[in-house]
Amino acid sequence: MGLVKHQVAAFLLFLLMGMGAGQRVVTIQEGPLYRVLGSHVTLWCKVSGYQGPSEQTFQWSIYQPSAPEREVQIVSTADPSFPYAIYTQRVRAQEIYVERVQGDAVLLHITELQDRDAGEYECHTPNTDERYFGSYSAKTNLTVIADTLSVSMGPQDLTHAEGDAMELTCEVSRSTAQHTHLSVGWYCLWGEHRAEILTLSKDSVVMPGPAYAQRFLAGNVRLDKIGSTSYKLSIVAVEPSDQGQLYCEAAEWIEDPDGTWKDISRKQSERTSLVVTPQDRHLYVGIAATKSDLSEGDTLQLNCTLGTQRSDSRHFQVAWLLNSTEVARIDPRGLLVWKKEYEERASLGQLHAFKQSNAVYILTIHEVGLKDSGTYHCSVLEVKAPGNFQSIQTNLSSALRIGVKPIGLGLNVTLKSRPATVSYTQSFELVCHVSASHPIEELLLSVGWLFQSRSPTNGYQELVHVLPNGTVSWGPAQPHFQGKAQLMKSGAFSRLHIHSAMAVHAGTYQCKVGVWRTLQGQPTDSFTSNAVGIKVVPPESKLRVATRESSVEVAGGDDARIDCRVEFPLDNSQLAVSWYYLPSPPPADAIPLQVVRASHSGLLEYGAEFSSHAQKSRFLSQRVSSHLFQLWILSVSPGDQGQYCCAVEEWRWLDSGWHSLGQQWSGKTRLLLRLPESELHLEKANRSILARHGQEVTLGCLLESTLPPAARLSATWFHRKNDGHERPLLTLNHDGAIESLQEGLVGRLQLRRPKAGDLSLTLGSVQEDDAGTYHCWVQEWRQQGNKDKWEPQAWALSGYTQLSTTPPETTVMSRICSSPSLLNFILCLPLVLILLLALAGFCWCFISRKRKKNTIRGSQLVELQGAEGIKQT
Repeated sequence: MGLVKHQVAAFLLFLLMGMGAGQRVVTIQEGPLYRVLGSHVTLWCKVSGYQGPSEQTFQWSIYQPSAPEREVQIVSTADPSFPYAIYTQRVRAQEIYVERVQGDAVLLHITELQDRDAGEYECHTPNTDERYFGSYSAKTNLTVIADTLSVSMGPQDLTHAEGDAMELTCEVSRSTAQHTHLSVGWYCLWGEHRAEILTLSKDSVVMPGPAYAQRFLAGNVRLDKIGSTSYKLSIVAVEPSDQGQLYCEAAEWIEDPDGTWKDISRKQSERTSLVVTPQDRHLYVGIAATKSDLSEGDTLQLNCTLGTQRSDSRHFQVAWLLNSTEVARIDPRGLLVWKKEYEERASLGQLHAFKQSNAVYILTIHEVGLKDSGTYHCSVLEVKAPGNFQSIQTNLSSALRIGVKPIGLGLNVTLKSRPATVSYTQSFELVCHVSASHPIEELLLSVGWLFQSRSPTNGYQELVHVLPNGTVSWGPAQPHFQGKAQLMKSGAFSRLHIHSAMAVHAGTYQCKVGVWRTLQGQPTDSFTSNAVGIKVVPPESKLRVATRESSVEVAGGDDARIDCRVEFPLDNSQLAVSWYYLPSPPPADAIPLQVVRASHSGLLEYGAEFSSHAQKSRFLSQRVSSHLFQLWILSVSPGDQGQYCCAVEEWRWLDSGWHSLGQQWSGKTRLLLRLPESELHLEKANRSILARHGQEVTLGCLLESTLPPAARLSATWFHRKNDGHERPLLTLNHDGAIESLQEGLVGRLQLRRPKAGDLSLTLGSVQEDDAGTYHCWVQEWRQQGNKDKWEPQAWALSGYTQLSTTPPETTVMSRICSSPSLLNFILCLPLVLILLLALAGFCWCFISRKRKKNTIRGSQLVELQGAEGIKQT
């Protein structure tokens, strides 16, 4: 019965809530339910609004997957002969029975679930009313899944001494197809007593058992998940109470449709035997000083050491005593407590005490004075546990005598802060401590406070100055502190208190002390303290946004609403909300696209993919109340399907300006489009097209059904790129108007419509960026009553067209035309050749003519020479 307690508790809560009277209603546990083979299963059923007797009759039947129309009767609260033969034996053996929770509510028990028990269960209550009014039966689905939970740990026989470390590892796995969670717990069994050690819940929270709570908080026991299947129990120091039979137990959990979690399988590992032997508990305490001969202003360090076995697994309280009076103590949890007379010196940093290890404790006194002389002891108390101060034993160290010698004036100025980091509007205090070898009351001192902002321009500026006679004068840094700063003085301490801190108070502070001989004149000497930085951080955001995931289903053309809910209103803040979208299903590396952002001042800013006029008119962000934002998507189309979420950012007015305190993301809301029953049919065949750049392609969208004469069509084309984002390209309204939704594609998209049912889209001059998937969404419109009013009646989606693009084919002519220099060369080459040929012809003619002239002159010369010879003869 342990496996069903959570389900029974949820059913009892449902009964306490009750249901309204009047109409008869039968309610059954919501399905589908997934349960493990062989487990004990319960199903609840309740009837309300009836008029008959208070004790109603319940009959349970099943419709098995092999014959979903055939009813198989299982068990009845009133008729022993009700079960069919296949269930008679199991009902008689009480393997299947009905438990009546009250007169009108029952539980069906199946003690050992079988494969044939899977199916649709019906709970029927016969009518006891005067007339039939309401429902008399209800159904739910039960699926039987295999028990794949595996829990294993090799058995061992271990013996450890008290204080030893121990580790055990348990392997847990399951291979269920459903979404389930695991819880793993470690237990110790001693006789009939079972003690829970640690449990890792189904929500990944580690919880200790009552006996191990203190050791868990102290880090002595741990449960770690290693890898995907290993769960390791670590005990830093085992105790005698740990011995026994140790084992791990795992449970597999599944979330039912009603939101409750059900443990559907639970198994235990084999057991490991552990024996713990006790240890010697003798305790020795020693005290030592790094230096015993000191002067005023020196530093004293006292070390308290513990000599004992396995000190790391034991618990001690250590105290330092001066002249038998306690100075400070550190309890087993490591908490440091100062005696009242030492608190102020500790707050100023003059005293420090800490636990170096479980065996070494150190007390440090800075700037020792005469009052620190005396006899010191260490006192140690051993207790059972950090939260249990029951004494085991006490011991005192030997005495240590410490010797502080006086020196001269030895003026020293120390500045401390409480605290160093503050939040807006939080107060802080700076303490300037003056120490000297002479009583401070005998000195005439002035105190000045200096301040330097985080982004200094002129270095330190004086905030305020107090003279020995008490006169106060404010310096140039005062405007930032007006009404915020308060001065106080007590003996050797001067305090500067700043209340309700702001960002301008962040920076570095110093105090400067002057020594005066008389109340007149100037200081004879001055001492500046150390610098102390103060950091002012913005207030922590209290913003909490609902992270539960949900889904919204609407019909095509209807309006959809996405909610973004703040857990509780923030009175002093303004909120900015940004809406984001992811396509469905999103690619592995998809980045959410910003739809619209409403700033804390109310300004709207749309994302790049939603900045067109058509998108802005459809996606509206509004604030409904102080903690509810809504995104409205008007006239939803298939391209709007996907996941939506919001990011809410808290803004607050701080120091005369708005500051962001951070943002939180909501859970995702999945928007689904409900398909109506329609006689509007489009061609569903998917196509692939390979187009070269510059070509024209036609993307089919054909109506296969006959359109009534009085009907009209509207169509929207969508393009989904490889990044998964879908965007609308063009819309044909039912009145014939065409609206381009992407300005970059105007002129390249055409709806030619050669016939009434052809809504194909033509894409001209294909480019590389046009690759992707295309489809169309078509709506049928008809007039309703008023002739001017058209309403959508049905819609349908076309098949998908996958468009791939490739560069144009390379040819000689394309290469020439694509290269201006080559084209110019080819065009100019004939002209150059003609000019060269003309020049060659001219040169040939010139040379020929010159040769002819030379030949004529030669013949004439020969003739003259012949004539001369004749004459001489």
